[in-house]
This record gives sequence, structure tokens and C-alpha cells, in this order.
Amino acid sequence: MKKFRSTADSVVPFVFIGLLLAGWEYTVKLKSIPEWILPGPVQIVRTLIDNAPLIAKHAQSTLIECLAGFAVAILFSFIVAFLMDEISLFRKAVYPLIVASQTIPIVSVAPLFIIWFGYGILPKIIVVVLVCFFPIAISLLSGLAAVDNDYLELFRSMQASKLKIFRMVKLPLAMPSFFAGLRISAAYSVMGAVIGEWLGAKQGLGTYMTLAQRSFQVDRVFAAILAVTLLSAALFALVSIIERIVIPWNRLNDK
Repeated sequence: MKKFRSTADSVVPFVFIGLLLAGWEYTVKLKSIPEWILPGPVQIVRTLIDNAPLIAKHAQSTLIECLAGFAVAILFSFIVAFLMDEISLFRKAVYPLIVASQTIPIVSVAPLFIIWFGYGILPKIIVVVLVCFFPIAISLLSGLAAVDNDYLELFRSMQASKLKIFRMVKLPLAMPSFFAGLRISAAYSVMGAVIGEWLGAKQGLGTYMTLAQRSFQVDRVFAAILAVTLLSAALFALVSIIERIVIPWNRLNDK
């Protein structure tokens, strides 16, 4: 019975999405909506396949940008979360700034990066870092703060240093929260790279999308959106696989 429910839970989302796509395709055909206004799913997939080499070339640039920014965001989040967890004064000073930074629309500050750093890859990486940093840092900080104090007292009684306590106690126990933030940021990273490309780039899915939009090639715009969705889903799945490898006990607890 449990296995049947698990299979049903996996199938239901795909069935629902299939029904939505079928309804979309049927509505487009029934109402005879022009392709330059709203193409159907079949046309979008056909466009994606026909333009696969070009889209793949642009997707490669976007992937490099989001992976580079994602890696920098992880490193920066580790450093900031560690300092905030260990130094209360640093946390009181920095935490409000981190929260306040999320109230500033990325689209409003991204043009400044173009002005300061040009049209190269650096502005896109900075945008990805800004998008990914908050979920990772806050999730990791929450995980570190939730560690049972009894574990900490045990290691302190054995004269363990703060670094060893962090490495052997806090970090392993905070891993589930850390990966929760990673999954969110993995999906956001592609969006951040595309936003950076919208504002000025020589290549990338954001650039491809902008050029298609200006030419009223709506099917290509939707094909680029589909490529962004697939890329985000792939990164999300990759993080989930790494999570199962790094912290397999968390999967057992979910069962």
C-alpha cells in the first residue's frame, strides 16, 4: 500500500502537467490563435529541437555563469554563516543588512554592474551570487543555531576547539538545512544568470530570449524559457543527488 502511494505521488504531478499542456494545445488549435501571439506546446518543442544547436550554445554560457556564481555564493555563505554563528556582534551587525539586501530588486542594481564591470561574464556572476547567497546563508545559519546544546557541551568538556566543534558537530548536523538552501539557490541561479544577460551580454539564454522577443518570434522565446526550466530542474536534481550521497542518513530519517 505504501509503495502504491509512493508511485501515485510520483505520477500525479506528471499527469496534471500533461493535462495542462493538452488543454493549452487544444485551446490554441480551437481558437486558431496565431503562433506569433501564443504558440502551442507542440510548436514550442518543435522549435526547441530545430534550434537545439544554437540554444545549446547559449545554454552553455548561461550554465558557466550560474555554476561560477553558485560556487562563489556557497563559499561566501559558509564564511559569513560561520562568523555569524561564532561572533554574536558580527551577527547583530550583518544580519539586518543581509535581510535588507533582499528588499532591493536585482533588476534595479544589475545595470550598475554592467556600468562598473562591462558586458563580460563578471556582472552575471555577481547577479547569481546575490540571488543565491541569501537562501544558502540563512539556511546554514538556521541549521547551525538549531544544533542541540548537549552535543556542544560534550565536546567542550573534552576541550575541543571551536573549529573542531564546528567541523565535527555543528556542520554535520546543519547539513540538511544547508542542502535545503542549496536546492532553492540551484533553481534561482539560472534565473540570476538570465537576468544578467537580459541587461547586456553577447551570448546566453537571456540574450537569445531578448533577440527572439524583439523579432516577435514568440515560439523561440518559449523555447528559451523551456531550456531555462530544464536547466534549473537539472541543477536542482544534481543538488538532490549530491545530498543523498553526502548525508544519506537524512534520507533514512525522511522514511
